[in-house]
Amino acid sequence: MADARAANERRVRRLEQMKTNGSAGAASGTLKAFWHGGRKPAHIVVRSALLKRVEGGNILTRLVLPRGVALRFYLLALFEAQCRLAVGGQWENVLPLSGPGSWSDMIASDGAYDGKSGTYMRGTRGGRAAEDLRLRQVQGALRTLEEVGGERPDQALVEVPRGPRGQRLYPSFRLLQESGRGSHQSPDIYTVPTDHWHPSRTVTIPAAFFLNGWVQVLSPSEVATWLALRVLSKWAPEKHQESGVFLYGDARKQQFGLRRDAWEDGCQRLLNFGLIRFARPMKDGDPAVPPTPNSWLMDFDQPEPRERYEPHRYQVIDEGLDQDAVRVCHRELTLRQHALDRRAAEVQSRKNGGPQQDVWPQWDGGEREMRFEEV
Repeated sequence: MADARAANERRVRRLEQMKTNGSAGAASGTLKAFWHGGRKPAHIVVRSALLKRVEGGNILTRLVLPRGVALRFYLLALFEAQCRLAVGGQWENVLPLSGPGSWSDMIASDGAYDGKSGTYMRGTRGGRAAEDLRLRQVQGALRTLEEVGGERPDQALVEVPRGPRGQRLYPSFRLLQESGRGSHQSPDIYTVPTDHWHPSRTVTIPAAFFLNGWVQVLSPSEVATWLALRVLSKWAPEKHQESGVFLYGDARKQQFGLRRDAWEDGCQRLLNFGLIRFARPMKDGDPAVPPTPNSWLMDFDQPEPRERYEPHRYQVIDEGLDQDAVRVCHRELTLRQHALDRRAAEVQSRKNGGPQQDVWPQWDGGEREMRFEEV
């Protein structure tokens, strides 16, 4: 609980600083300028290869990192490309790394925080220093995206050429396909995909995810959880609408590479933020058969169903993306912080032999306990 409390506290502090320094609004303004000045796509189409299992794991979940903006930057790059290019158009970099309307301008950042004093460093509260910080974040993201495959360079998501001394030439980076660089000598440069009806081919992200700041404030594990739910909702649209979609333990780990704690916490936060909701209870007679472990998509018609159990079923709410992300997340995470602080006080009181109190006297929109079953 202590780790969750500290992590939530850091997140609230960063959101407050982003509101104070205006970085979230400025980054959203940059993205809106690209969107209004371009093709105005209603959805950003992402090849499902980004979520699929590959040798050594999943490309997407390798970007679920506690630090850095690699996943955010890659999604922003797809957004920029599809605002500018038609289906089939091949990516080429037309933006500088820093300056007005640059890659750095798309990133919202809280700034450099001094843990000893508990304050943000003066040099990053605005002006040139803040821009330099965002530039370093972009450069770090490019390094991570190039190295995401580890010993498998064919799974890299960007390619950064080297100079005569081996230095990275960041402004000349190339964006690669969601499946990675490929095994040929020439890399698979990113091209805008067609939205395919089958979820094993593509998944879509509403433009509001970018325009209203969600890309800036959701954690990487929350983004990965949300994308997995979007794949499921596309695979079974009628079930999604009628009774919700769900993931069993085997499919979550083998197909999407999501750890149990990341999935559970991601679902809880997405519920709090209003991006998903609990579906109505499953009706009697509905099948509850888990997916086959070696298939990309779910199959509810297996001949030998396993023992029935009731998973949590969810429905994705795209209307929730119309809200201001910073405002919503700051409100909900602040409520959660109050709940975590009350729980910590109760635990301390018990250790000290004090009277026990009801930690959850009334739900106020903040933290709620949720139990997930595992098979």
